[in-house]
Parts: sequence; C-alpha cells; structure tokens
Amino acid sequence: MVGDIAGFRVVQMDAPTVPVSLAKPPLGLSVASFVSSFDRFAVSPMLVVIATDLNVPLSASVAAASGYYLAYGLTQPLWGVLSDRFGRVRVMRGALVAAGLAGLVSALMPVLGALVVARVVAGACFGAVIPTGLTYVGDTIQPSVRQRALTDLMGAAALGTAVATGLGGALAGLVDWRVAFTVPAACALACALMLRSLPEPPRLGMRTGAAPGVGRYVGMVLGQRWAVLVFALAFTEGAIMLGVMPFLATALEHAGIAAAVAGLGITAYGLGLWALSKVVKRLSGRWSAPVLMSVGGTQLCAGFAIVTVHVSMATVAVTALLLGGGWSFLHSSLQNWATSVVPEARGTTIAFFASALFVGSAVSSWAAGPLAEDGRYPLLFGLAAAAAIPLTVVAALTRRRYGALQAARPQPQPE
Repeated sequence: MVGDIAGFRVVQMDAPTVPVSLAKPPLGLSVASFVSSFDRFAVSPMLVVIATDLNVPLSASVAAASGYYLAYGLTQPLWGVLSDRFGRVRVMRGALVAAGLAGLVSALMPVLGALVVARVVAGACFGAVIPTGLTYVGDTIQPSVRQRALTDLMGAAALGTAVATGLGGALAGLVDWRVAFTVPAACALACALMLRSLPEPPRLGMRTGAAPGVGRYVGMVLGQRWAVLVFALAFTEGAIMLGVMPFLATALEHAGIAAAVAGLGITAYGLGLWALSKVVKRLSGRWSAPVLMSVGGTQLCAGFAIVTVHVSMATVAVTALLLGGGWSFLHSSLQNWATSVVPEARGTTIAFFASALFVGSAVSSWAAGPLAEDGRYPLLFGLAAAAAIPLTVVAALTRRRYGALQAARPQPQPE
C-alpha cells in the first residue's frame, strides 16, 4: 500500500515472516560487534609506534587510520544492498572471513603503503558487521523489545571501544603493534565460525520468488521521506558526536597534558557508553522514544558545554561520560527508528543510516580542523553544544509525529 500522510510518503508491504523470535541478540553477534569496534578504535593509539617502526613521518602513518575509516563508512550502502539481496548471515560471515584475513596481512606488512592497503580492505570488511547485525536484530526481534536488543549490541560495541582505546596503545608499546592487528583478525575468523548456525531470516525476494534488483532496494529506501529524515538526523548526530569528540584529546594536549595521559580521559566515553546502555535497556520499555532522545540530546549538549567553559582531565572525563550516555540514549533510539521505516529493505536502510553517520563525522572533523589548529577549542565545543539543541528538538518531535501516524494507520485484517 502506498499513500501520503502529512507530506511523507508511506510504503506499506507485508512484513517478512520471522523464523525465530529472539529476546536478545545471539552471542555471536555481540562478540562480532565487540571485535569490529576494537579493530576500528585500536589503531589510533598505535600511530606513533607504527611511524617509528616503519621509519615514516607520523603524518604519513595516519593514512593507516584515515583509509580504514573512509572505507568503513563508504562501503555501508554496498553491504546493506548485499545483505538484502543475499542474506544477513551470509554477508556477515563472508565479511568477517575477509576482515580476518586482511587483519593478518596487516600484521605482516613491512612497508607503509602495503599496510595502508591492507587496513583499507580490513575497514571495508569490518564495516559490514555492526550495521548488518543491527539489521538482523530488526528482522528477528519484535518491535516491543527491539531497542533493548539494540542496546545490547551497542553495549558490546562500546566495550570494544573502551578496551581498544585503553589496550591498543599498550599492546603496541609493550609488545608489538602487529599483535594489535593479529588479535582482532583471529577473533573475526572465530566469529565467522560462531555465526555458522545462526538462522537466516527471510527476505523480500524469498517471499515473492524473485529477489528485487539493487536499484529497487535503493529506490524503496530513498523514496521514503521518513527514511531520508532519519538519515539527516544521523548525519547531524555523527557531525556533532563522532566528528568533534576526537578533539577532546587534542584539547588536553593543547593544555599541556601528555598524549598518553590525554587518551586515558577519552576512555571514559567507552565505559560510560557501556554502563549507560544497560540503563537504556531497562528504560526502553517504560519511556517513549522521544523522551529517550530528549535525555540523550541533553547529555550531549551538557557534555560539550562543560569543556566549552574549561578543559582539564576532570572536565574531559566528565564530558566523555556524558557523551557516552548521550550516545546510548539518542543513538539507540535513532537506530531503532531506522530499523522500522522501510522493513522491506531493512539492510539497505541501516547501511545508508550508518553511512550518513560516518560521512557527517568526516565532514565535521574536516571543518573543525582549522579551529583546532588555532587552539580555538572553546568555540569548537560551544558550536557542538549549540548544534545538539536543534538536533534533539527535531529528533524528538518528528519521532513523536511518526509514532502517532503509525498508531493511527489501519492495521491489515487477517484473512
């Protein structure tokens, strides 16, 4: 059924039959999310050690991280379309195997150019894990408890972030930076085996007898205005959160704090995200999505406002905790919304959602570079705090409107 409600095009099709009804994500998905986040965040603390070992400038070794992040973000739509076309579990297992092999190759590379190529491949492959896992949750867990399941995956990813930021540099400095690539690579291969028995949820093509082409999946998603709105919110959230948060460490260094110590302050983000995701899991059944979004956006605004006033280890640690809480409340609510706007092409939708998030962070970090270079951190953090206000208001109000329209829509009568 296709119609227009309040200017938004609504596409309603029969939801896929769910083969299993899960209360929480399978263990393999949570472990894979942990490994993916660890691999993504472990490289930053190792860049100085890599530069020294390979005898290249630090500015050159940064390509090992930036190439990974770029590939991670840009391949999201591709993985989404592939998972809609060929299956969630099949795509995740294939991507994990390829990511594991690329990680092992990374640990063997003797020159920077080859290392960068291997890291780009690893980033592209690991980029399939979390969004496809989120899609699997959307396929197999009922909407009434879905946000709790999403926060479980978020908690696993947050724990991977916290461990990576705290352990990545230590492994590189005390053992060898190649070990920090080998460990998640081996874990990725193990995860591919763990997911072997995971049931594959049916897709649109399995119900109709002929799987739609790539163009139809993309058209279904981009033709749905609610989906485009969610992508815009994700872009803005990524710009405020992921784009500005890395400058907390450089602000500490600008204040005279050593780089190794400055990185410890940011570890509070992962710990806060992990802890508060448990709180969101308990509240999601009692609080509405607009309320959760409002609480999360308020934490984002307050966190950046604190470091706008003063930058120190204490204020940065508090800010990192608040940002972890804001991400838990706001981002999990946006993720849950993204799983429901176009259920017929859920994989493609989640992939575009993730891509918008990372593109927003890339644009923001590029735009914030000159301010950071000039040491104008109060202005940078103040802009982030101010931008969090309209993001929160628009997200909460539009999510409330969407919920009201969904509740008013006639439900299909059983035959």
